[in-house]
Amino acid sequence: MLALQHRTRQIRFDGKLQDYLLDVVDATRTAPQVTLGASTRAGLALYRACQALALIENRDYVIPDDVKRLAAPVLAHRLLLKRTRQAGAKDAAVAFLDEVLTRVVVPT
Repeated sequence: MLALQHRTRQIRFDGKLQDYLLDVVDATRTAPQVTLGASTRAGLALYRACQALALIENRDYVIPDDVKRLAAPVLAHRLLLKRTRQAGAKDAAVAFLDEVLTRVVVPT
């Protein structure tokens, strides 16, 4: 397990892609419909999850689709949106993150 953790941290994460990830996390903090956005630790969890996914998919680098694919599973439960019923909070957070991912510019 420790060897896999070490290999995961060796996965390259381009600077522009890191900025993209931070823009996604920041968008969760600044949107008017959000009471509590993703924390710094949530951003780090997304960063590490992207590295792990790249390793699982036999790549030594992260791609924008990794961030898109993992944003909702990693961040949705960490968000508190305004005016959502508790029962539908996760679905609302996933929909919100999908909308964020369409607004934030993907690096080329």
